[in-house]
Amino acid sequence: MTLVVVASNILVQYPVEGQIGRLVLADLLTWGAFTYPVAFLVTDLTNRYYGSTVARLVVVAGFAVAVALSVALSTPRIAAASGTAFLCGQILDVTVFNRLRRLAWWWAPLTASLVGSVLDTAVFFTLAFAPAAVFLGPNDAFAIEASPLVGLFAAEAPRFVSWAIGDLSVKIAAALVLLVPYRIVLSIVLPSALARPAA
Repeated sequence: MTLVVVASNILVQYPVEGQIGRLVLADLLTWGAFTYPVAFLVTDLTNRYYGSTVARLVVVAGFAVAVALSVALSTPRIAAASGTAFLCGQILDVTVFNRLRRLAWWWAPLTASLVGSVLDTAVFFTLAFAPAAVFLGPNDAFAIEASPLVGLFAAEAPRFVSWAIGDLSVKIAAALVLLVPYRIVLSIVLPSALARPAA
């Protein structure tokens, strides 16, 4: 978890360069968006193998590292947003996973990661950039400036909304892709979990 948090806090500073048609990736994504979803994989594997109590302890340890790194690498507002989003998203992931753990092997990690990612994204981008969260620190004029939604549509929204959409899109894709390593690790560490029938 520590490695994932450290990598994500460093890579969030680097935009993804490139373009797909009219979509300028650097306007939507940083490389941190690709490493952060691995935190959900770590949490889900921990939950499956050790249970929800240990998974929550791993989340709290990850939270401590996330806050410490965010304070060192960014503004207090970003640090507060990052830590709060991480804690809320991961704890929700643990809770949802634990309730669905008896279903088909893929159901709990996929659902928990998706639900946790939605909450994580909403909390982070709201606290980090929404004008209503100014109590955490000054607003970022660039982030709240209106621009075409996702850089493609005529409808305009604050830039941070497009950033949130890009970030969540990567998290959704990652939740699907990370089922492969989840299944591989699970088949090695806890093969009996794969044999459970869907309820």
